[in-house]
Amino acid sequence: MKLPRFYPIFDSAAWLRRALPLGVKLVQIRIKDQPAARLLGELALAQELCREHGATLVVNDHWQAAIELGCDFIHLGQEDLDTADIAAIRRAGMRLGISTHDHAELDRALALAPDYVALGPVWPTILKKMKWEQQGLDRVREWRKLVGATPLVAIGGVTPERAREAFAAGADLASAVTDITLNPDPEARIREWLKVTA
Repeated sequence: MKLPRFYPIFDSAAWLRRALPLGVKLVQIRIKDQPAARLLGELALAQELCREHGATLVVNDHWQAAIELGCDFIHLGQEDLDTADIAAIRRAGMRLGISTHDHAELDRALALAPDYVALGPVWPTILKKMKWEQQGLDRVREWRKLVGATPLVAIGGVTPERAREAFAAGADLASAVTDITLNPDPEARIREWLKVTA
């Protein structure tokens, strides 16, 4: 299955309520530091909203909860890979996306035959403190060659304008977080993204 080119990431089901009716078809929910019951409730609601709108939900990190809820897709960072049961994720029929930042991480990711590889931050990001400086478009071009047919996600400081550059460099998907959530008019920004990635 071909993945949509626009891949926003949100931290609550409330954001999905706003984004999905606009036509977003692939979305990640990334929830940190929530009690288990609240987390499960948010993920269940996110899954319900995605099914309602014919969208694919990617659950960040919480693979046990995702399996329990019958979710379709999980995203794991490199630290998550240390503790995740990849065999259990595959047995559950879930697809898998993996974050990468350097060659060792890319080798590790590709050995697991992921359904996409994410590279970041392509541009400087304010989302979280990272030990990696911006990767740049040359790294996107290099990753394109190294990942072969595996879909490549560009993340980190991506805007609709920069998404065009990332696609030209070989990315298949562009991911955004704060470009939407910190925008004074998130809905208008999502529409802009959908236009650029159509």
